[in-house]
Amino acid sequence: MTASQTLPSGKSRIERLEMRGITKRFPGVLANDHVDFDVVAGEVHALLGENGAGKSTLMKILYGMYHPDEGEIWINGRKVEIDSPTDAINLGIGMIHQHFMLVETLTVAENVALGLPSSRGFLTDLDRVSQRILELAEIYGLQIDPQAYIWQLSVGQQQRVEIIKALYRGAALLILDEPTAVLTPQEVDEFFAIMRQMAADGHALIFISHKLHEVIEISQRVTVLRDGRKIGTRSTAEITKSELANWMVGREVSLTRELDPIERGEPRLILEDLQALSERGTPALRGVNLAVHSGEILGIAGVSGNGQRELAEVITGLREATGGRVILEGEDITHLLPGERTERGLAYIPEERMRDGVIKDFTIAENMVLREFDKPPFSRRGFLDLQAIARHSDALIRKFSVKTPSRDTKAGSLSGGNIQKVVLARELSRRPRVIIAAQPTRGLDIGATEYVHAQLIEQRRNGAAILMISEDLDEVMALSDRIAVIYEGRIMGIVPREEAAPEKLGLMMAGVETSQV
Repeated sequence: MTASQTLPSGKSRIERLEMRGITKRFPGVLANDHVDFDVVAGEVHALLGENGAGKSTLMKILYGMYHPDEGEIWINGRKVEIDSPTDAINLGIGMIHQHFMLVETLTVAENVALGLPSSRGFLTDLDRVSQRILELAEIYGLQIDPQAYIWQLSVGQQQRVEIIKALYRGAALLILDEPTAVLTPQEVDEFFAIMRQMAADGHALIFISHKLHEVIEISQRVTVLRDGRKIGTRSTAEITKSELANWMVGREVSLTRELDPIERGEPRLILEDLQALSERGTPALRGVNLAVHSGEILGIAGVSGNGQRELAEVITGLREATGGRVILEGEDITHLLPGERTERGLAYIPEERMRDGVIKDFTIAENMVLREFDKPPFSRRGFLDLQAIARHSDALIRKFSVKTPSRDTKAGSLSGGNIQKVVLARELSRRPRVIIAAQPTRGLDIGATEYVHAQLIEQRRNGAAILMISEDLDEVMALSDRIAVIYEGRIMGIVPREEAAPEKLGLMMAGVETSQV
């Protein structure tokens, strides 16, 4: 075997992988419909598609988590059978999941060695594992301490551990599933440098992302799936973001968000020295001070786990504040129940739409009136007025373009995008004065995201005060009039829209004070 056919690890390269005519059926769903896909050594091949397009199913088939009903997989001109992740790993295929598969209480070396036989039989060989980790880190610029515990590492560092795990096991092809979703802009730049080095060394990389600018920047080819079918494959050098978006959705999609100039109105939501604890009993909010004005969107940017969830829950009454005050239009509501806050004009679009946004075993009509089912016109003399509920829900289904067989369909059977439309319909139809929108487009495809953004902009135009919490920096920069950056439960600074730059915000998201930015 020649040097060109091996990787720096000494493992065999995957010169070409082909998936031919892959078909996968689930009850009532054709997830993949005779899909062809290929990737070659030294290439980053992006895989794009809306939610439900079949991307995850196709990659789970490649990684041995599903078995195709039809079709074949070929590696270097040889047909292979992949019946399990173990088969995939033995063939040189690795997968970096969006949610890391690491044990927090173990070291980097222990996580890498986990599940592998020791070269010393019953004795551990963590010293040899550590040495190999340092070698891989040197080759790919991964910069990681084998003796560090996972809980001590940043999100970006934990992702590097996942990459090292795959490389240690001899991965010649890596599937990267939304790998930048939890990274700061600086960490994304570092990650792309690692990807380029891996490609240059002969790895084949499959990159799954919703962020079109990243696809254009890092990949050489892009394949688009829609409704389980392959729409086509193009060179990314020959296609624009707008063309990609339209190709994915099958219609014209607006990628820009036009915000009309505004004059900020009165402050409707004021947070004074707000403090709260996490589920572990550790400080999650450490003296947050903010004011959200009518007619503006104040975006909260930050890496996951820096107090965003606790902030939304304290404002909406789902978590107790241990200090400070929440003031809604001049009234101290710090100790009011969630329902009492709703009655005062506060709306909440929660981060966990299935857990906190809807009751999945209730119908759409029932979910539409969850906030007000016990009040007229939906309830009279203690009895529900089913006709009034039906008229109300039918009107909202039309207005918010909810795709559903009927108002009597169970909410749990809808797609993520349509569940989010149900939540928006219920919350926004009450004409709220203040809106807390937590991760409003997380997990949504580009078409549903476009719709949610349009609704928030419309509420801003109508004078609502909107606090939008999002870990997607592109979203925050596109929609916000002002951007507040949160780090370890503190507000690092507030930046006007016209002064916001990814580099500046990224440093603040990493804990750098505004005076140093």
